[in-house]
Amino acid sequence: MNEQQNKATTEQQEILEGIRWNEAGLLPAIVQDDTTLEVLMFAYMNPESLKLSLERGQTWFWSRSRGELWHKGGTSGNTQAITSIHYDCDSDTLLVKVKPEGPSCHTGKVSCFYRELPLDSKAADNQPAEELHIAEKPAGERFAVLAELERVIAEREVERPEGAYTTYLFDKGVDKILKKVGEETAETIIAAKNKDNAELRLEVSDLIYHLLVLLQERKLPLDDIMAELSARHERPRRD
Repeated sequence: MNEQQNKATTEQQEILEGIRWNEAGLLPAIVQDDTTLEVLMFAYMNPESLKLSLERGQTWFWSRSRGELWHKGGTSGNTQAITSIHYDCDSDTLLVKVKPEGPSCHTGKVSCFYRELPLDSKAADNQPAEELHIAEKPAGERFAVLAELERVIAEREVERPEGAYTTYLFDKGVDKILKKVGEETAETIIAAKNKDNAELRLEVSDLIYHLLVLLQERKLPLDDIMAELSARHERPRRD
């Protein structure tokens, strides 16, 4: 082991000695997608699972319900390659950034946090006007995220970063992408029928993402879709 490696090992050991484990000897770990920054899941680590995570480069946790070590994706294949681990100012919580191989939630969702608790109406009244009146934003600003998402998806198809969910979809091919489009369409319909706008917002977002992946797979630019919509809007109306 060279001098630089020795220094890194010493620094790591000093940090680990300063970690503040809770009364059960556990440490909360927030797992975040290193690319999208989406929070994927929350779990606990004990000293052994943290050690395994550091040594093997994939997430290991401690299952409180089963009372045993848990290798994320060990059976499902939906592993998480660790890109970095941060600890907070009190040294009692970890932020683990990863490149996920497939969905992180056992339900098949990308993130475990796919449901939303609606805010009280009074809380909504206190939101800044710009958050409540999105339609008043310039069109270019409102839909800029679509152009950025299209760019990132195209980049993923070319670079195929290991562990990224978009890479997983492209690797599986058009049948898998179409299956996901169908699933998200069905879930969008269910959310709408249930009159659950919080769930509907999430499902429509998932559907749009998978549609953009499909368009990229078919090499059909989003601009072509926008042009078609524009052409339809400009046609003479018959009513």
